[in-house]
Amino acid sequence: MLPINTNETKKLLSHMYNEVSKELFGFGTTVLKVTVELNVITFQAKHRRAPRSEALEGEVPSLKQEVDFHMSLLYKKKLRQKLETQTDWEIEAVLRDYDSATQRAFTNIVLKETI
Repeated sequence: MLPINTNETKKLLSHMYNEVSKELFGFGTTVLKVTVELNVITFQAKHRRAPRSEALEGEVPSLKQEVDFHMSLLYKKKLRQKLETQTDWEIEAVLRDYDSATQRAFTNIVLKETI
């Protein structure tokens, strides 16, 4: 269970988000901001560009876009699993938007109840 203290909660959430990033891409984010408002947790992140991603974009842009889409789905799944195993929160939805041009991602976790 996560602590009630908002700063400590944000620190632990940042750690979980970066763990998923490291697991999937081999490295964490360059910028990460976490906000908690009622029952919504928002992660604003800037990711590093993977060299293989850059190579794929130059050769087969449509495949790179498809890979980005599926990696985003996988990110949501893994983040949800991590949150559910390390907290007692009931998650209603995980919403994520990723812009490959800027490497920015916004991820919203909607909880069934306010934390």
